[in-house]
Amino acid sequence: MHPLRATVAAALLLAAISPWAARTARADQPAACDQVPADMKCIPEGDFVRGADDGEKDQRPQATIWVSTFYMDTYEVTNADYKRCAQAGACRKHAPAYKVGFSGPKQPVVGIKWFDARDYCAWAGKRLPTEAEWEKAARGPEGHLYPWGDEKPTCKRAIIMEGGKKGCGLGGPPKWATADVGSRAPGVYGLYDMSGNSWEWVQDWYSKSYAECGAECSGRDPKGPCGGADECPGRRHRVVRGGSWWWTWEYAAGTWRRAHLPGNKPYHHFGFRCAASPPAAGAAAPTPAK
Repeated sequence: MHPLRATVAAALLLAAISPWAARTARADQPAACDQVPADMKCIPEGDFVRGADDGEKDQRPQATIWVSTFYMDTYEVTNADYKRCAQAGACRKHAPAYKVGFSGPKQPVVGIKWFDARDYCAWAGKRLPTEAEWEKAARGPEGHLYPWGDEKPTCKRAIIMEGGKKGCGLGGPPKWATADVGSRAPGVYGLYDMSGNSWEWVQDWYSKSYAECGAECSGRDPKGPCGGADECPGRRHRVVRGGSWWWTWEYAAGTWRRAHLPGNKPYHHFGFRCAASPPAAGAAAPTPAK
């Protein structure tokens, strides 16, 4: 065939295939992902690799876990977001213990109790993510260690402690704090700050390992001990994820788990973001100002 005719034929074939490919891609995407609430991203249903056999004991054993489609806040909840909830009388009034450097309207709200995070998400028509949901949102379906892949975190990718400088040494005094949300490139699923900036509360009670947790941490859509209920006999700690401005790169891994009392005592600069299940997500109302 003449080269020009071959080029034209290829172009016509591509034009014919492209609409079909687009329709196929949309067909493969869960319908729930077509109508995502403002300032959230859709995490499609499917398997992901949870945990790490070569990690800390509480990250073992590594397993393939199925998580149903859900929505996740694009950003960590900010001081401005939380203030609106407090002004509405639905959230406890709150201010970070370190008032200098942590109170900017676009910085993540920190120093939050697990109960505060739960109440805010309920007010917003959402909920806290399960630990499995959070890890899938951070690592993606391929089991990468970080939202961007497997490369070691640096201050170019996440707000962490690097070279002895907490919070990457950015911002005004005290030069060791959180950054405005979204200051680094988004990771998998378009979510920001899933590594670093602020530790994030999740719904689950803490278990010493997934093996110790047993059936409640396996299967489809695991919710951890007691299904994450308000009371869980024998359990005292909830889970925070993601590392923070205070800690080095190791803690920013998507596999890293940290236990803490839900009342946040002793005090730590923990924050959170919300999730939602598709049927209820239409009520996910207040769109945070960024």
